[in-house]
Amino acid sequence: MAIRSFLILFILFFFSSLNPILSLYEDQVGLVDWHQQYLGKVKQAVFHTHKTGRKRVVVSTEENVVASLDLRQGEIFWRHVLGSNDVIDGIDIALGKYVITLSSGGSILRAWNLPDGQMVWESSLRGPKHSKSLFLVRTNLKIEKDNIVIIFSNGRLNAVSCMDGEVLWEKDFEGESLKVQQVIQPPGSNLIYVVGFASSSLFEMYQINALNGELLKHESAAFSGGFLGEVSPVFSETVVALDSTGLILLTISFQNGKISFHQMPISNLVKDSFGPAKIIPSSVTGIFAIKMNAVTIVIRVKDESKLEVVEKTNHETSISDALSISEGQQAFALVQHASHEIHLRVKLAHNWDDNLLKESVKMDQHRGLVHKVYINNYIRTDKSYGFRALIVMEDHSLLLLQQGEIVWSREDGLASIIDVTTSELPVERDGVSVAKVEHNLFEWLKGHMLKLKGTLMLASPQDIAAIQSMRLKNSEKSKMTRDHNGFRKLLIVLTRAGKLFALHTGDGHIVWSHLLQSLQKSKVCQHPIGLNLYKWQVPHHHAMDENPSVLVIGKCGPSSDAPGALSFVDTYTGKELSSLSLVHSVAQVIPLPYTDSTEQCLHLLIDADKHAHLYPKTPEAISIFEREFSNIYWYSVEDDNGIIKGHALRGKCTGEVADEVCFETRELWSIVFPSESEKIIAAVTRKLNEVVHTQAKVIADQEVMYKYISRNLLFVATVALKGSVEIGSVTPEESWLVAYLIDTVTGRILHQVTHHGSQGPVHAVFSENWVVYHYFNLKAHRYEMSVIEIYDQSRADNKDVWKLVLGKHNLTSPISLYSRPDVITKSQSYFFTHSVKAIAVTSTTKGITSKQLLIGTIGDQVLALDKRFLDPRRTVNPTQAEKEEGIIPLIDSLPIIPQSYVTHALRVEGLRGIITVPAKLESTTLVFAHGVDLFFTQLAPSRTYDSLTDDFNYALLLITIVALLAAIFVTWTLSERKELQENWR
Repeated sequence: MAIRSFLILFILFFFSSLNPILSLYEDQVGLVDWHQQYLGKVKQAVFHTHKTGRKRVVVSTEENVVASLDLRQGEIFWRHVLGSNDVIDGIDIALGKYVITLSSGGSILRAWNLPDGQMVWESSLRGPKHSKSLFLVRTNLKIEKDNIVIIFSNGRLNAVSCMDGEVLWEKDFEGESLKVQQVIQPPGSNLIYVVGFASSSLFEMYQINALNGELLKHESAAFSGGFLGEVSPVFSETVVALDSTGLILLTISFQNGKISFHQMPISNLVKDSFGPAKIIPSSVTGIFAIKMNAVTIVIRVKDESKLEVVEKTNHETSISDALSISEGQQAFALVQHASHEIHLRVKLAHNWDDNLLKESVKMDQHRGLVHKVYINNYIRTDKSYGFRALIVMEDHSLLLLQQGEIVWSREDGLASIIDVTTSELPVERDGVSVAKVEHNLFEWLKGHMLKLKGTLMLASPQDIAAIQSMRLKNSEKSKMTRDHNGFRKLLIVLTRAGKLFALHTGDGHIVWSHLLQSLQKSKVCQHPIGLNLYKWQVPHHHAMDENPSVLVIGKCGPSSDAPGALSFVDTYTGKELSSLSLVHSVAQVIPLPYTDSTEQCLHLLIDADKHAHLYPKTPEAISIFEREFSNIYWYSVEDDNGIIKGHALRGKCTGEVADEVCFETRELWSIVFPSESEKIIAAVTRKLNEVVHTQAKVIADQEVMYKYISRNLLFVATVALKGSVEIGSVTPEESWLVAYLIDTVTGRILHQVTHHGSQGPVHAVFSENWVVYHYFNLKAHRYEMSVIEIYDQSRADNKDVWKLVLGKHNLTSPISLYSRPDVITKSQSYFFTHSVKAIAVTSTTKGITSKQLLIGTIGDQVLALDKRFLDPRRTVNPTQAEKEEGIIPLIDSLPIIPQSYVTHALRVEGLRGIITVPAKLESTTLVFAHGVDLFFTQLAPSRTYDSLTDDFNYALLLITIVALLAAIFVTWTLSERKELQENWR
């Protein structure tokens, strides 16, 4: 009896110690997830280094971010992501305490508090017409009590108070055909000059009173040679421009309101000059620069008629804006790139011969060339001037240079990821020493003793901190080898700058980075564009000695017929194995499900002329391809024309493009949507590598439904032509949305549904036999999510689950897509609270675990929503059998559970995409969300049913087992002794 009672107490105690984790505790954040914040490529920077307060630099970026950075370490003090439609035109600091930003094409002016980034005021600046936006903050102009900002935007010149954003005066240029080039305010003057071109050959100047906006003078002058490009101010009343040929420099003076031109052929300045020139923007007094081909020429303006070349170089050169270091003195910086070094020089504007600073800094060649430079000065201990330089590199990284060293750097290119793939880490093969085993055993015992103290609530604060640090240390999450659960991988990401990064999924650190030569600007390729990433070689079994590699595809220019470029990169080392400059374009890439003996994946590249090109170009690959020649189909979607086409191969190319890996194609079918009534806004298909565990779905009453599983299904959403505008711009009667399921082999429309009174944008995800899509319902004034599931009725004879169990079914009978499929669909729609930026679905290695939708909300968070909420068979009153199956009672809205946010309280600013990757552990999927920020985590949609949690208390379990054995031995001894005593009686 005593033993039985003890066993019951032990079992209760044991199971109470196995606490299931239903939520994430504060000390668990960062164990399986990481979050990184970035800015994007900096396009403007303003330093704030007053003695009082922190030294910082305020920047705006191409990702429409305005941020304040610590000058000491490069950390973010604060930042704001303004959104894709709110492009930042200019930034500056006013009154020493406000950051002023101009955005949205000069329509919105904002002031942010410099210390904490809180918005102080916002003003809307509307105007009669769209125009270039110019921004000028002057601290010497005073109107009553505060400084003003001069803004030219939307055809109107505005003076705005820095204190409260009030528009003090405005001057319209509505009736003028003027294209304003510069707004100039001479130092210490109350005059403003607005200069520009009224036509290709007419220069105009307006002189305006800065105090009240009164027009004081208006002059114009014609130049028969015309003008090219922008103008560069060199003095307060003098600008420099190029004539229409780009071969003659024009010095344009408007002193005392009179316009005069002075011409200087560039060939007179540079004897071996050739080709048209381009002016490099700068604000240095008396200095400007031009670029002719790869040659940079720096020119000093002594007076209107005298120009002097002070430097000519073949190296890539960047020139900073002017920096006032004292009254009447301006300094500026030149940065030149030479081999593995960059050379920084700081000069006075009026004294070219002397250098205030001259330094050389070693630079990683994979950062590329210097694109921009900003300088700031400080006073050294010996009272001399010191300078720091903020450098923007070709790969969009940001560096601070000071005293010949890189003080800090930021990899802000990661804010513009355009494609992502994954790679496995190497297999661990090295042995482990005895000393390491003994050390690990000691650490293991120490760790579990600390955990035991924590469980018994005897741990001190120091012990709790030690538990947390040991948990992070022992997780081995950043180890550079594979783990048996498949959690450690490499995320290979391609950025808009053409740089490839490998990020470790353990903690997000950069393993390697490589700026691809094929995506760098060159004489051959002036505008390279990265397109996609594909797995090229994935070693298995006999090819394990080979490193995996990826294929990077790009093209030279935005046009559809621009020639393509290929790069092959080793994912372990980041080494570029080879690169190809293609003679054909790349309009579409089709990864084929075939590999050669070296595990290289076959890819088919379709060019703009509808020719197919096979890669790799090896005899073995050609042989494999020719065997599968008749089984290769693909489709193309022409959004602008409203056409979807199906294609197949016809034969080898003939004529000028003849090549053994070039093939002619033929059009099999086409679907043309009437352009006057429908427009394609979304097209989604299944992932090529998606695993489906079973085709059968057991429903209530032991019946079986069979999923219609096909890799050739395409979901297409079209909207009425009037409904393709912004939400709320049309009435419900004018807009409708149509969803199609199309077989891409035959072009047959398997299902079609119309949502009246609805419009896009549409975000959709396709998995197994179902598709979920999100859109806006104009009638209900709410967002909706709809689901369509498609089932195969040709398996109707197998409805009995026992036939499936006993193998008496026809599931193995061949199926032809050319025979009309017998399918049925089930669909349902639900209201959804949020607007959506991206949508994805979890994926696991065997496809057994239940699915969750990962929804990127308008708030830049990722919400996990169980697919059961989007089951089209949900009813208001489900039967008992349906409840047992897991059918949830129907309500009109999808629930938003706060604990279901995968990103917790974090935000992935500028969210653009969500990627899911299966781990080896069936219960777990890896989730990567990217935008301006990056976020990674592990997700278990059905809980971790196939493993113990990382914080499972093995020490407590061991102690409990030992105590149980000891108790059993003691009670057995006492029982034997008692029985012996009774026998003696």
